[in-house]
Amino acid sequence: MTCSASASGSIDERATLHRAIAASAIGNAAEWFDYGIYAYGVTYISTALFPGDVGEAVLFALATFAISFLVRPLGGVFWGSLGDRLGRKSVLALTILLMSGATLSVGLIPSYDSIGFWAPLILIVLRMIQGFSTGGEYGGAATFMAEYAPDESRGFYGSFLELGTLAGFSLGALLMLTFSLLLGDEVMHAWGWRIPFLIAAPMGLIGMYLRSRMEDTPVFRAHEASSEMKPSPGPGALMRRHWRPMLVVGGAVVALNVVNYTLLSYMPTYLQRRIGLSSDEALAVPLVGMLSMALFLPLAGHLSDRVGRRPMWRFSLIGLLLLVTPLYMLMGTGLVGACVGFILLGLLYVPQLATISATFPAMFPTSVRFAGFANAYNISTSIFGGTAPVVSSFLITLTGNELMPAFYMMGTCLVGLVALHFMPETAGRSLYDDPFAD
Repeated sequence: MTCSASASGSIDERATLHRAIAASAIGNAAEWFDYGIYAYGVTYISTALFPGDVGEAVLFALATFAISFLVRPLGGVFWGSLGDRLGRKSVLALTILLMSGATLSVGLIPSYDSIGFWAPLILIVLRMIQGFSTGGEYGGAATFMAEYAPDESRGFYGSFLELGTLAGFSLGALLMLTFSLLLGDEVMHAWGWRIPFLIAAPMGLIGMYLRSRMEDTPVFRAHEASSEMKPSPGPGALMRRHWRPMLVVGGAVVALNVVNYTLLSYMPTYLQRRIGLSSDEALAVPLVGMLSMALFLPLAGHLSDRVGRRPMWRFSLIGLLLLVTPLYMLMGTGLVGACVGFILLGLLYVPQLATISATFPAMFPTSVRFAGFANAYNISTSIFGGTAPVVSSFLITLTGNELMPAFYMMGTCLVGLVALHFMPETAGRSLYDDPFAD
């Protein structure tokens, strides 16, 4: 029996597993809480911190959102190497503090009217700090979760990491929507948009507390005890030695994160500016959709433990490829159509989302798992994921076609299907195995 499989043995071990899940998920929730309040408050942030008319300011704000992703690969290199050398837990305690501190600071930036171009400049710096810390946060949290979970139920337990994603994003969206309804548009533009950003501080402190009380993962501790610890290789050496899993993960992440950031980050802006919904309706539609997705995440994770990760991904990618355009057309019919269309798109995406932390960390051996996953994931995310909102907006402006985000999503699903062809099945396999060595 492997160390990870033994986690299902005793009551104490199950309690430790549940604490590990909570410690992993809260960091993901803090990360996506920031994305949620930024995405749902982009119209308020843009007018407060950027010059120009509303359209130009929103485009600048979306571009700033994308800028933070450009430094994620640097964070992946830095934190991934530390995580493979010093352990997962120490890195995760630091990254959540950096993330939460940067989010808190955004809410304290003086307006453009007060300090001029210093306002967007400070925002850019804080978004880069956020991106740098996130470069280690997600890869570390997914690795931490995977290495604690039993081999036979890694998909089920890993799905709770993504529940943290939706919980954090939904909390951010709900707070922004609630304050918008309570305070009104004028107050939100003046100062109300800042309140949700200030809530990041206690989330970060709670996350650091939970993580600091955990032991490192059983898999990492066994690796540390059985082999001489060596520095994690740099990106070049990592790519030369493990190019197959890095390319597979990178290709799959193209589809994963274009869908992810289009649905979760860009959709409020799209529904308001392109479909014509009110600001409150544009905030409410994705919120309803995300809550629907959250109900099915554990089920999808559990199903992946039974049928495998590859069939789940194949169903999701083909379903999105065939149905994303009709569902975007449905969203364009009004509020009810937008709700139904978003829910169906979200449910088609769930088989990918639920299995990320079960699928990708298992592609790499323990000695480079954190760095390999973090580098492959963040390079692909920085190019395609974080840029998805601004690319979608630009393509619509360029062509005048409101369906361009759907067409862009279809193209990335094709990339995902190519990557899936070369992806080995890892369901039920020990993390001590190297699936690419077969």
